Amino acid sequence: MSELHAFVTSVRVGSFTRAAQELCVTQGAVSRAVARLEAHFNQALLIRAPNGIYPTPAGIRLLEGTSEALAAIERVSQELRQPHEGNKLSLSVVPTLASVWLIPRLPDFHRRYPDIQLKFVPYRRNEDFSADTPHAAILSGVPGERPGWRTDYIIGREVVVICHPERLQARRTEGRWRSPAELLEEPLIQHANAPDNWRHWFTAAGVHASHVDGTQMDQVSMIVRAVMADMGVAVLQRCLVQEEINSGKVAVPFDLPVSLQHGYLLCCPQRHIERTALTVFREWLLEQAELSMQNTLAQLQPL
Repeated sequence: MSELHAFVTSVRVGSFTRAAQELCVTQGAVSRAVARLEAHFNQALLIRAPNGIYPTPAGIRLLEGTSEALAAIERVSQELRQPHEGNKLSLSVVPTLASVWLIPRLPDFHRRYPDIQLKFVPYRRNEDFSADTPHAAILSGVPGERPGWRTDYIIGREVVVICHPERLQARRTEGRWRSPAELLEEPLIQHANAPDNWRHWFTAAGVHASHVDGTQMDQVSMIVRAVMADMGVAVLQRCLVQEEINSGKVAVPFDLPVSLQHGYLLCCPQRHIERTALTVFREWLLEQAELSMQNTLAQLQPL
């Protein structure tokens, strides 16, 4: 194990000296450990050069075959030395989803799993897990577009059209809004980060709309407020506006089953997959998502 540690660390930092500093041993100890590994495999694993060290083809194969397993062993060893570390989970979440959908459900999680400690860290749109935290993140995207990570679709594909209740009542009194195509005559509010949502919704509703114009806003909260101020009609992810729909603050003129390709995904790098707190949180989160989906399907009108 110490030989593999010395080898992997030396390749990562590119120097026996820096590897020794990181491992808190002498440079000679690192060099001897790598030499023992080379003697075991009867071939050179590193090329010693004046400007650093580099893996040979055999060294690259050894690195690829052992790095992940070694990281897993280190993670388990740390959790065994610090039993409560595995019960901690640092999480990054898209702010709107966190405040509207996730946080109202967290009391249930804490009641069921009081030993699990969640820590929310700042959200980064382009999270790459290069730092020690977060252990996982709920990001917007399409499953499979981030190779090397485990991604689970949670929620957010379903979109719905919302408007002010009085606008809906007025249009129905006038005998209008009998078909989705009539929405093209209304002021349409668009999400600046998802300008194709309206076109996608119209296509799914059987309406040809090659180009959709409208006021653009970059935050869901702003769009909802604009709808509540009767500035126009918007299409948003249902999970983000379900509370306003249920309370009657906004109305749904055409409640059709329209879904996007992208949604919110629970993402984590391979090195954190076996973390106890993440395993528990993932199971709970998927359960909550399934309950939300069942409620959505029960409310939809057939297309």
